[in-house]
Amino acid sequence: MIPLRDENPTRNFPFITIFLIFINSFAFIYELFSRGVLEKIIRKFSVIPYDFINSFNLAQFISLFSSIFLHGDLLHLAGNMLYLWIFGNNIEDKLGHFKFLIFYLSCGVIASLTHILMQSRSAIPTIGASGAISGVLGAYLVFFPKAKILTLVPFFYFLRVIKVPAFFFLGLWIAFQLLSGIGGAIIRDTTVGRGTAWWGHIGGFFAGIILLPLFYLRTRTRQH
Repeated sequence: MIPLRDENPTRNFPFITIFLIFINSFAFIYELFSRGVLEKIIRKFSVIPYDFINSFNLAQFISLFSSIFLHGDLLHLAGNMLYLWIFGNNIEDKLGHFKFLIFYLSCGVIASLTHILMQSRSAIPTIGASGAISGVLGAYLVFFPKAKILTLVPFFYFLRVIKVPAFFFLGLWIAFQLLSGIGGAIIRDTTVGRGTAWWGHIGGFFAGIILLPLFYLRTRTRQH
């Protein structure tokens, strides 16, 4: 299923969401023009679980943040930015601009740490905004479970566009991540789940749910 848009209007202009999309896109363009040294850039600014655990230093700490803004190819970037645009503006509207930025980065860091914990022997560089965006999805599920998501769904040889509630769309999404993560852990040394940091997605999603009380304080008023 591919989300196209949500029917969930916002009150404020999503400055941070647009800023994040711009930064991610700019970083990808920079990658395209750095073909000669791209491998060095990826290794320097990506999260590599084995190196993080066995040779932790300041550069490894910085990679928790820098890796969030790098992507492997155009499809990787486009998919992440689509999800960020659809779901991010509403969470930014709820939390406020600055809190949303800190929330986003926090979810991204926790997602990377979860991936490191679950793939501690991996020497494969990990990049992408998926973990941070997964946190946004978790928050969206809490705030807007009944919001309608206009979704492109494959139906045999045809494609259909239908509206589904957010709890259904995001419930299926996290269920797929869990099944893929557990399947990859059980079936080792195969191509199952290779190339995707499933546990990073899972960690980011639940981080988004757990961190919400720290970032969102409902204002209570008394009527006289």
